[in-house]
Amino acid sequence: MKKVKVRPPAQAGAFYAGSEDALKRQIEGCFLHKFGPGSIPKVNLPGQRRVVSLVCPHAGYMYSGPTAANGYHQLASDGRPDIFVLIGPNHTGIGSGVSIMQEGAWRTPLGDVEIDATMAKAIQRSSSYIDIDDSAHLHEHSIEVQLPFLQYVYGSFKFVPICMMMQDLEVSLDMGQAVASAVSRKNAAVIASTDLSHYVAQSIADEKDRLVIDAILKLDEARLQSVVEEHGISMCGYGPTSVAIVVAKKLGAKDTRLLSYKTSGDITGDFSQVVGYASVVLAK
Repeated sequence: MKKVKVRPPAQAGAFYAGSEDALKRQIEGCFLHKFGPGSIPKVNLPGQRRVVSLVCPHAGYMYSGPTAANGYHQLASDGRPDIFVLIGPNHTGIGSGVSIMQEGAWRTPLGDVEIDATMAKAIQRSSSYIDIDDSAHLHEHSIEVQLPFLQYVYGSFKFVPICMMMQDLEVSLDMGQAVASAVSRKNAAVIASTDLSHYVAQSIADEKDRLVIDAILKLDEARLQSVVEEHGISMCGYGPTSVAIVVAKKLGAKDTRLLSYKTSGDITGDFSQVVGYASVVLAK
């Protein structure tokens, strides 16, 4: 019997709590937080599954967890996807320009999550840029921090992890087409993992992040890329977000909603150097 390759958690005890019980309590705290949705989510099993893509932050749970919880609460009310395609930026600089893991499982304190090998291979084959590369994922947090929320809400599911170091428009369009083609006949949801402005004053974050959010709400990946470049916005996952927009449009999304926007300053009270967080849903 073939042994399953397991990626151990790199951020348990750092970005989120390191034990099962403490992590469950922490996630529940995010849902019940004054900046969260205010209730524990219940999966609406007969839900219509209108959500195609979700844009969600990936900082430590104490900072961005309540904002992220708004997105996961909305996903739960929308139904139960079988597969999630999780796309995040590459913060470590390790690995290929765009890296996918095609087999194995990722471990968190809440258990193991299996990679959907069939879908991962279909996405990789359809893209001109995606390489099979496990090394890019070993220490990267942007995808890992999404898994415990999904495990808490859904229990068992499969996923595909894709890590982007190259995030330009050409790459994003290519990946968007590849992902859309792979998920078009599946009960799947795409999650783009990103934070917004980094380490700027609250007033600057509010102004610049609004430009980003407006582009997302208008489903305009080219506009998103241009405002990030023109205004020097330190958004780490503009590529994954662009991919999520492309997929959403190709699969018929027209309903876009900002569920929550907060900054680290809203949590800590220090507004001199903040990081911006948003949960945005793109639905049919």
